Order: sequence, then C-alpha cells, then structure tokens
Amino acid sequence: MTLATKNIPSITLDRFLSQPETKPASEYIDGSIYQKPVPQGQHSRLQLKFCNTVNAVTEDKQIALALPELRCTFGNRSIVPDVAVFQWQRLPVNAEGEIENVFSIYPDWVIEILSPEQSPMRVIGNILHCLKHGTEMGWLLFPKERSLLIFQRDRQPIEINSEINSAQKLLVPSFLETELSLTVDQVFGWLKVGK
Repeated sequence: MTLATKNIPSITLDRFLSQPETKPASEYIDGSIYQKPVPQGQHSRLQLKFCNTVNAVTEDKQIALALPELRCTFGNRSIVPDVAVFQWQRLPVNAEGEIENVFSIYPDWVIEILSPEQSPMRVIGNILHCLKHGTEMGWLLFPKERSLLIFQRDRQPIEINSEINSAQKLLVPSFLETELSLTVDQVFGWLKVGK
C-alpha cells in the first residue's frame, strides 16, 4: 500500500500543533504538512534495535536516551525522526523528574530509516535542519541498499556501504564514542531474525 503525501500549503506551526496527531505521524516543514509512511517490517526492526542498543549502554549511566517516533519541534519545523537521541542533561523533565511529553528541542543524534515511499530529499532536509540547529550527527539508513549516509555539522556526508565497508567502525556522536561501537554489517545484521 502506498501512502499519499498530504501537502497543505500556508499553515502556521501553531495551527499545525493544535491539530490532532495523525497515524502515521505528520510533519510540519516550510509551512506544509507531510504525512510519514506507515513503517514496514525492516524499518520497524532497525528502529527497535537502534533504540535498544543505544539505551542498553547509555540509560543506566545517564549518558543519553534514544526515543522512537518522538515529535521534535524547533526552528519553525516539527518533525518526527525515526530515532531521536538526547544527551541525558538535555532531556526535558518536569518538577517530579519525569520526562516531559513535549520536546521543543533538537535531538543530539537523529537516525532516519528510508522507507520505499519516502522522499530521500525530504528526509535529508530534516537531517540538515537538525544539524543547523545544534544536532551533532545524523544517520540516514537505506535498508534496500544496505548502506547509510553519516551527516556531521560543517562536513561532507560520508557514505558507508556494506559491500565495500562491511567491517568499518561507524562514526557515532562524541558523547557515545567510548560507549557504542557499531559496523554497517552489525546494523543491517539486525534484520536477520532466523537461526
């Protein structure tokens, strides 16, 4: 099933945020609303494994927290990255120390997994928006090609392909360098569920 993109021009961010949430989530980009595609099996598996892998090495030590499908509103844009990772000290919390529902801040690391129906340019645009507003690193995964692009502020993107760089250690944000070590083969190896 292909999900049609909903594009409603000339709406304000405040008006967008006052509307009920959609399923799947919609994003506000440059005055228009775009509905994300429904996640499929490979997308969901990679998203789950990323969150679990990051949180396994960061949550107990209170270094960072990875959250799936979290609305992040900043810089006149409201996006829902597949995985948003926040350094612990930047997590918005209430007076009781509980995590807030609304995140009006940029993630420190944003991970996007390209779905077949998604526009790569729109997803890259969201990653670049994050970097412009303070995000340290963005990853864009291409499950079909078993490759990824790594984006860093003020640097050229780096392309990593499993056929060429299968064992190469992937760059991670500086706050995770001593905690997390991944290769492209490990990441796409998460798609295998059989013995």
